[in-house]
Amino acid sequence: MLDKSHKPTWTSFLNATKQDFLAVMDYEDEFNAALVDRLLEAIRSLDEDWTPYPINRYQHCLQSATRALEDGADEEIIIAALIHDVGDILSPYNHGELAAAILKPYVSEKTHWIIQHHCVFQGYYYNHYLGGDRNARDKYKDSLYYKDCEYFCHTYDQCSFDPDYPTKPLEFFIPMLRRVFSKGDGHMELNETLEDKVS
Repeated sequence: MLDKSHKPTWTSFLNATKQDFLAVMDYEDEFNAALVDRLLEAIRSLDEDWTPYPINRYQHCLQSATRALEDGADEEIIIAALIHDVGDILSPYNHGELAAAILKPYVSEKTHWIIQHHCVFQGYYYNHYLGGDRNARDKYKDSLYYKDCEYFCHTYDQCSFDPDYPTKPLEFFIPMLRRVFSKGDGHMELNETLEDKVS
């Protein structure tokens, strides 16, 4: 539990002490421990009217994750499918980059790349109807993960708008979400670096 007896007196990093920074790190550890709960809130916030789509973004994300599950994908891909559109509310024009940034400390380079670029790859299915280039994804042809992203979009994303598809509820994915977000060590490396600096 966070020791709240330490009251900060500093007004800039220049006059903060080691004790101040250690108190900040304790707070950050406690705050970051609730990340999955905040992600669940963000996912649930997608459950709103989203016409003229057949289903809303919340249902779409659940269906994408369900399809990944039934396809035998590993847990991080299933969870990536679950949160791939979570950035739509705050960053509609580059939501893939936002979701990828959330995932980055916890998943492989491949999974991160897929989510970061899925918006471009999704354009294959509709850009040509809107005056755009459906083959914009081809600029990534030399990427190691091109085929993986193509597969993710074709098999889990573009087809997950079926209101009759037997989709798993969010509660089914929560244990998986907690496991994936407990694996990453990017935040631990940052904390270790900070501890080295203030010790």
